[in-house]
Amino acid sequence: MSLVRVRVPATSANLGPGFDCLGLALDWWNEADFVLDGEGVQVEVHGEGAESLPLGRDNLIAAAALRLYQHTGSAAPHGLRIICNNTIPLGSGLGSSAAAVLQGLLGANRLLGDPLSMDQILVLAAELEGHPDNGAPALFGGLTAAVMTSNGVIYRRLAVPALALAVVVPQFSLPTRAARAALPAQVALEDAVFNLSRSTLVVEALRSADLDLLGQVMDDRLHQPYRLPLIPGAQAAHQAALDAGAVACVLSGAGPSLLAVARSDPRPLAAAMLAAFQAAGLSARAFTPVVSPIGAQVSG
Repeated sequence: MSLVRVRVPATSANLGPGFDCLGLALDWWNEADFVLDGEGVQVEVHGEGAESLPLGRDNLIAAAALRLYQHTGSAAPHGLRIICNNTIPLGSGLGSSAAAVLQGLLGANRLLGDPLSMDQILVLAAELEGHPDNGAPALFGGLTAAVMTSNGVIYRRLAVPALALAVVVPQFSLPTRAARAALPAQVALEDAVFNLSRSTLVVEALRSADLDLLGQVMDDRLHQPYRLPLIPGAQAAHQAALDAGAVACVLSGAGPSLLAVARSDPRPLAAAMLAAFQAAGLSARAFTPVVSPIGAQVSG
């Protein structure tokens, strides 16, 4: 009986002005075991999403795995059992869907003897996700900049020093489709320049752990002003983190989670954001992950 284990980290994308291109891998993992056994496709889910995720071919991990079989011209397995242990909150802006897609692709790729390279896996993941800004850091770790082109995905990975991070996940549903629909079809030239001029400096600030610089440039005019008001308490939580001493505070992905960067202990920032969400009537959970220098891991 063949067993393949795939671990994929959570990710935080956008990172202030790096809309749809920057992503950071976090030391916060989902794990899935793939076993060629039984008949059809069966999925077990433990942890996050255990009571809500589908348990058959409609499961995102299973669908991605079957997509890779199709892409490589391979016959689908007679029986495939996938056992998932999830710690990344669903629909949180922390890359849970990108993790699921990569788990399925990497698991199937290993079961088939690794016919696809990691760059090819990234292209498939970006096609399934619609963007590469979570898939790239989840696959390669650290900080990545990525863009989809007609010839595939162009990306670069940068190692970043340890950062003290606070992530708060409010109990609020903000589907990616709704978050995307909130964005304007056109933006002012000055807003585009605002983000462009800061995104390169954010990369340098993260690469060199220059927290003073990060605090000056981790602002956004392309998505946060439109999305923060959709989340009860998010604007207050954002300000509470800054008032508590955060170097910067941003939406993680499309939200609803907020990610704050601390100079030392991130726990006071987490507590301040929790209190703001609770004052707005939302329960929330706080986490203090670190940056993961490594991406997805496959064994077996």
